[in-house]
This record gives sequence, C-alpha cells and structure tokens, in this order.
Amino acid sequence: MFECMETIQVSTSQNVAIDYPVAGLGERIAARLIDLAIFFVAYIVFLILGIVIAFSKMGNLLMILFVVYIICYVFYNLIFEIIMNGQTVGKRIMKIRVISLDGGQASLGQHFIRWLFRLVDFTLTAQVGGMVCIAVTDNKQRIGDVVAGTTVIKTVQRTNLSHIAFTPPNGVEEYTPVFPNVQQLADSDIELIHEVIITYYKTRNYDVVEAMALKMADYIGIVRPREMSGVDFLQTVINDYNHITSATI
Repeated sequence: MFECMETIQVSTSQNVAIDYPVAGLGERIAARLIDLAIFFVAYIVFLILGIVIAFSKMGNLLMILFVVYIICYVFYNLIFEIIMNGQTVGKRIMKIRVISLDGGQASLGQHFIRWLFRLVDFTLTAQVGGMVCIAVTDNKQRIGDVVAGTTVIKTVQRTNLSHIAFTPPNGVEEYTPVFPNVQQLADSDIELIHEVIITYYKTRNYDVVEAMALKMADYIGIVRPREMSGVDFLQTVINDYNHITSATI
C-alpha cells in the first residue's frame, strides 16, 4: 500500500484484493524484543517465587514452576500465533501478523513449520540466519517463512467512516446524488471503497479499482457511465452515500 515498499495482495471478505505492506526487519525485531521482555519479566517473577519456595522447602513445586516456564517459553510463539490469528503479543503491539503467501490466514501446518524452523532462524544461527533471510528475500521472509510459505504483513488499521468527509464537487452546496441506489450499501461497504481508493493512489494498481467498481455496480444494480472512470465512479458512490445518509440524520 505504500510506495517503495514490498507489498502482498490480501483478499478481503468481499473478494477484493488489497495490497498490504510486508513487515520489515525493524518491526519484526521490535516485536521479538517485546515478546522477550515479557518473558524476562516472567523470569523475574518466577525467580522471586523460586526463592520463596526454596525457603519453604517445597522443592517439587519449584521444579514444576521451572518446567512450566520452559514449556511456555518454547511453545509461546506457536500457541499465540495460532489462537491470535498470526500474532504474538509483540506482533499485535507492532501491528504485524503472519499470513500465508496466498493472502489467506496461515494454516496450523504452516504455523508449526515456522515454529520448528525457529531452531534454524534463531537458536542454531545465533539470531543471524533469520535476520539475514528477512533482509534479502523479496517478501521479507525468514527461513521458516520460506519453507512454510508464509510472510509477515503490517496490519494497517481499517478506514473509519468518520475519516471519510463528504465534500460537494466544485464547491457546490446543493448536491444531487447520481446513484440513489447507494442507500442499499452499509457503512462497512463505503469504508472498503475508500480503502481501495487509497490503495490505488499509493500503488497505482488500477485492477483493484476496476474490480471494486464492477462489484459495486453489480451489487446496487446500476450501469456505470462509460465516460466515468473506476476511481470517479467509486468516489461518486461515496459522495452519494454520505449525502443521502447525512440527509436522513
């Protein structure tokens, strides 16, 4: 979605492909550091508990706590990325997540392969293997991503309807809707249209605009004027919708 950045197409629930920026090395390192910081804090807590338990002569409980801590550390990424749709706590804070290269949600198998290859990416190569691979691959993939067929994208916040301002064209205060049928649409549809327009201006990918224009015209049952470009059509739909809905408030 941004110029001079690697992007990958992700299919929305409306089957419209939108380009999302691939997360860079910096975001991924920051996310990992956040996750490690969580375990460092947990380590301090376990250490304090261990001292208390040691003085209480409850050696078995101390061993259980140690085993629990190791299990949580080893399986943390695998479990959280599965239950949090490709994110750990660090990834969520950094607004990045793991997806399949086809743009869909990563499968359990893909998450498992990524987790298994953490040994190669981080442990056996002293963190260097994964970072070098992310830096040199087109889709910013570590070795585990390459094998699993995944990558990590930036989760750009969706457009809110409040961010879409209605401005009558050419400064005309009296605006007449061109397509009254747009009242069939929902706020979420208008937000998606606005997001597609933003994507076009940042990537110049006109295919995305045409796909959305065709779907919208078919959905609301209208024929787009031949002289109206896809971008103009979608912008007109937004203007019409905002005008009609504002008039009913």
